[in-house]
Amino acid sequence: MLFLNINSLRNKIYILLILIPLLLISDQLQAKETKLLILGDSLSAAYGLKQEQGWVSLLQDAWQDKDIIIINAAISGETTDGALARLPRLLKQHSPTHIFVELGGNDGLQGHPVSKMRNNLEEIIQLSQASQVKVILQQMQIPTNYGKRYTQMFTGSYAQLAEQYALTMLPFFLENIALDKNLMQRDGIHPTAEAQIIIAKDMQKRLGDIFSPSRIKNNQLE
Repeated sequence: MLFLNINSLRNKIYILLILIPLLLISDQLQAKETKLLILGDSLSAAYGLKQEQGWVSLLQDAWQDKDIIIINAAISGETTDGALARLPRLLKQHSPTHIFVELGGNDGLQGHPVSKMRNNLEEIIQLSQASQVKVILQQMQIPTNYGKRYTQMFTGSYAQLAEQYALTMLPFFLENIALDKNLMQRDGIHPTAEAQIIIAKDMQKRLGDIFSPSRIKNNQLE
C-alpha cells in the first residue's frame, strides 16, 4: 500500500512539473498579446464601403502576423449613449488590453448637450480603466456652422478628459482629409476608399508607436 502511495505521489509530482512550465508559457504569451477594441461610429465602421476597405480592416491585415488583435465594435450612427450601454458587455466578451474611443461626432451633429457627451465619455474611460484597459482617445471635430461656443466646448472636452485621466489622445484623423473633396464621399462626412488607406497608414504609425515599434516595423502598409 505504501509503495502504491509513493508511486501515486510521484505521478502527481511529475504532472505538476510538466503543467507548471506550460502554464507559465501560456501566461507569458497572453501578456505579450495586445487586444485593441475599437469603440467608434461610422468613421471606423467603413460606412458606404465594403468592410474590408475600411481603415480598421486594412490595419488588421497589416498586423495579421503580429501579436496584435483588433476587435472592431464601431457602429454607424453610434453616439456616446449607445457606446456606453454596450461597453460592459464588450469588455467582458473581449477582455481588451487597449480601447480606441472614436466617439462624439454623432452627438455633436445631432446637437446633443456637450456636458452629456463629456459625461458619457468620462464613464467610458472610467469603466475601461477599472478593467485595467488602456484608453486611447480620438480627438473629434464638427463643422463650424454649429456656432463658435458649441464647437469650442465640443473640441475642448477631449483635451480636458485626456489631461484629467492621463490619456493618449490622437489628432482627428480626418483633419486634413476632410479638406479634399476627392477623399470624401458625396455626403461630405465619410471618407472614400482611397482616404481609408491614408487613415490606415496614419493610424498604423500612431498606434504602432503606442504598442511597440519593434513588433510592427516590418509590416508597413504600401
